This record gives sequence, structure tokens and C-alpha cells, in this order.
Amino acid sequence: MGLFEAAGSRVIESPAGTAKLDRAPERNEGGRDKPTERWLVHLAWVVDAFGALVPVGVLCAVTRQPQPVLTAVLAGLSWLAVGTSKNRYTRDEVGSGDAVKPALRDWLTMLGVLAVVCVAVRVEVSLKVCVVALLPCLALSVVRRRLVHRYLLAMRRRAQALRRVLIVGEAGAVDVVLAELAHRTDHEYVVVGSCLVGEEITDSALPVPARLASDGAAPEGTLEGETVLRCAAELDADLVFVAPGRQLSAARVRRLAWALHDGGRNLAILPGLIDVSQHRVRLAKAAGLTVMHIDPAARRGLPVLLKQATDRLGALLLLVLFAPVFAAVAAAIRLTSAGPVFYWQIRIGRDLMPFRMWKFRTMVVTADRMRAALEAANENDGAMFKIRRDPRVTRVGRLLRRFSLDELPQLFNVLAGHMSLVGPRPPLPEEVERYDGTEVRRLSVKPGLTGLWQVSGRSDLTWDETVALDLSYVDNWSYGSDIGVLVRTVRAVVDGRGAY
Repeated sequence: MGLFEAAGSRVIESPAGTAKLDRAPERNEGGRDKPTERWLVHLAWVVDAFGALVPVGVLCAVTRQPQPVLTAVLAGLSWLAVGTSKNRYTRDEVGSGDAVKPALRDWLTMLGVLAVVCVAVRVEVSLKVCVVALLPCLALSVVRRRLVHRYLLAMRRRAQALRRVLIVGEAGAVDVVLAELAHRTDHEYVVVGSCLVGEEITDSALPVPARLASDGAAPEGTLEGETVLRCAAELDADLVFVAPGRQLSAARVRRLAWALHDGGRNLAILPGLIDVSQHRVRLAKAAGLTVMHIDPAARRGLPVLLKQATDRLGALLLLVLFAPVFAAVAAAIRLTSAGPVFYWQIRIGRDLMPFRMWKFRTMVVTADRMRAALEAANENDGAMFKIRRDPRVTRVGRLLRRFSLDELPQLFNVLAGHMSLVGPRPPLPEEVERYDGTEVRRLSVKPGLTGLWQVSGRSDLTWDETVALDLSYVDNWSYGSDIGVLVRTVRAVVDGRGAY
């Protein structure tokens, strides 16, 4: 179990099997940025500069504004200055997946900065013209951020543009970190070794060049820092992860940070949190302590009102748009198999409240009575019942399931308030009876017509993966993430992967 370095390759071992990426991660010297990321940073500078300078210069010239060239240069410099002041051109920010909100905040700040600069140098320019001319740089910045993020994700899946990491901590903490990193390959970290605290044995196959003494026997001064620096140099690690624990006190971590920074190595602290979205984390200071506040997921306020309005209006609009599809599907079902067009089941919604969920019928009429005989053929490893080639599904039903058309009647459930457009899938009562305390938390929000499960593989996912995705949605929900899931749903429906 774990993510480890073997013969210079990035290796991921998971319950689904072992996947090896044969290309070794790029090595760098002394923790400096890799050539690929330096190139992307330079590209970001150029794109942002010309994205502000050219449209402003052209529009100011066309509308006969005074000093168009100077205005364009000031706009470009203001845009770059705001980005630089907010560290947008660092290796961590240039490939960030969050594009719209940071770009919009920077753009609004830039408008204020440019207004002050224009007044200071006595450049008179129409505010309306300037705002319109600067809209392209906002759009270009969002597009640039997203394209760079996708490019880096593709490179990381090929074991490129990675950061080589040394983990310092107790054996148990190191194993937890490795297990979490092994779940996905879209992050930038490849662990090349560990420096264990104490004498416990780790479950991973990572090299352990050195060990640190337990807290009671820890030496004073920089001896430990020199040991970790020597391990990092031996493994060519440019980043050190520190997992604090019982034997790794705060004072000890502080001395270690001094030594690493003096030695030119970067340090990151792992607080032990799992699957907490960045927008829920706030840092504060109290009497010299760094306090990390974890905000709860939004359950009231403007974002929730926006979600409710989007659900009702979106469901109503989709029902009108898909009216011809409803008629065609109903006719196909009625002409090809005996039985009603619609099918309903009792499902469990938010706070364990049952409701009647509607679907287009995709199975034979006697499907429910046949389920008991098919229990042994269940291909899902958890509480859900799924068979890839279910004999109860009709020929038309297979086509409807392939493109998720059988789910369209649930728009009526959304309109009635039983469901949301986005959320965990609603389970059956007998499935809920087998839930443990963790799995029940899936039902603390309204179930959805689509969700992370739908856009991440659907029935091809294991039960643990399904629960993890649902819990991530419940804990980290935001209105923006809902919009992202809705956009990704279109691609998932067309692709049809995992739909059966």
C-alpha cells in the first residue's frame, strides 16, 4: 500500500490494482523551479501583459482617447503589478485550478489601481472605455489559468512537472500520508523517501535514509536539521513534508524549519486534515500560536438561496426544453415493452426523509420481484446494487441508461423540492439500513439529479470511492462547485462511461 519511488518511476498502488508511470519525475537543483514551470510562469507574464496592453491601446486609439499608448502601458503594468503583489506568478499559483474568483478579484483591484495611477500622471481617459477595454484581459486570464491547470494535470499523470518530497514523521503518520496521496495522480507530489521519527516500522516500501530520535531523546541544536537536509540531498527532494505527532513537538518542528530554510529547502506542514476544501480554511494568530479555523459547509445564507432558486428555475426550464424528448422516450417505451412508461421507487432523501422518486421505466415490469434472485450477482462492493448486464433491463432501457435519459423525470422531484440538481444519489431504504455513521452523513443534504458520482465514473466506482465523493461534496459544497458539476455532467452523459 502506498505511493513510492521505484527505479525512478512514479508508482501508484491502490485497491483497483497497480499502475506504473514509466517516466521519471524531473529533477531540479537546490529546490529551484523546474524548467517547465519557469516557462509557464514566463508565459503567464506575457499573456497577462499583452492581454491588458493591446485591447486598451486599440480601443483607446479607435475612440480617440488622449495618450492611448501611455494608457495601454499603464494598464499592462497595473495588471502585472496586482498579479505580482498577490503572488499569481509563482509555481504554486500559476497552475492553480481556481480560475474565476482570483482573476475577478485581481481585475477589480486593478481597476482601482489604474484609476489612481491615471489621476497621478494626469491621463484623462473615459471610464466606460477603459472598463470595456479591460474585459478581454479578465477573460484571457481565466482561460490561461484553466489551460495551464489542465496542461499540468496531463503532465503530472505522465509523471512530469512533479515535486520530489521527503516526509518527516512517525511511521503511522507517514503511512496515512502515503495512502491519501495514492488515491489520485492529479497532484504534484511524488514521495521519494521518509525520515522516520522513532523506531516503528512503516508499511511502505519507501527508502528510509535516516531516523530521528524520539521526542524524549531528541538532541538540541541543528543536528536533526542536518540529518533531514542530508536525506533531502541524497534523494534530491526539493520539498519536505512534516507530519507532527506525539514524538514531533512544536518546538522540534520549529528548529527543523530553521535548519531547512537555512539549507535552501522548502517546508510544508501536514495538519492531519483530510478532504477539507481550501475555501473553508482560515489562519489566525493567538499568543504566538498559528490557529487554523475550519469553517462548516454552507447550510444557510445567500449561497443556499441561490442553489434553491437555480434548482427550481433550472428544473422548470429543462422540463420545457426536454418536452419533445419526454414524448419520444415515452413512445419508445410504450411501443417496445409491456407496462407503464414511468416507474417510481421510494428513496431516502435529506435527513432520512423518504420520498417517491420518478424515472422512465427501463426494466421489465417484474424487475423488483426478480432482484432477490440476482443478489448473488451484485457487482458493487457496498450497499448499492448494480449489475453491468442486468437481465431485467429492456433494449430501450439500455439506451436510456447509456445517456441517462431515464433520469429526466426526476426534474419533477427537483421542482417539488425533494431533490436538487446536484447532490449525492438518493439511496433505497434497504441500502440505508446497512449504512454506518459515516455513510449516513451523505443524507445531510438533498440528493441530486447529478453529482460528483455521476461525473467521476458512476457505477465503475467502488463503494468506498462513491462514499468519499459524496462526503467531499457534503463537507465542501459551494455554489460554484455545483455549477462546475453541471457543466461536467454534459460531458459525462455524452461519454456514457459507467452507465448501466
